[in-house]
Amino acid sequence: MAQGSDNNDTSYTKSPSPGNKQGSSDDVMRKVMRREKNRIAAQKSRMRQTQKADSLHLESENLEKENAALRKEVKRLTEEAKYLSTVLTNHEPLCTGLSSASTELLYGAHHGAFHQHISVPHYPL
Repeated sequence: MAQGSDNNDTSYTKSPSPGNKQGSSDDVMRKVMRREKNRIAAQKSRMRQTQKADSLHLESENLEKENAALRKEVKRLTEEAKYLSTVLTNHEPLCTGLSSASTELLYGAHHGAFHQHISVPHYPL
């Protein structure tokens, strides 16, 4: 191991001068306290990072479940719309209350798309 790589190595500090022993021990104590504070802060930061990653993972799983449920609902509603469109298409020839002109007014030019049945009174001409 290379000299000076040990975290507790204080060889890089000034050697105490004979009249400055108290100041030197204060410096060492401050460095030890600063290292301890830094270690605790780094530990808290890693913990917050882990919690954030866990939270994002849970949110991702919940969104994937919601997405799957919404896709299933879209599929069900699409099938229901096709079924209702077929029912309407099969019913139109049997409906004597509607003329072709009033059918266009009721359903618009996009006949065959989603239909909305509107009740219109039939007046003889």
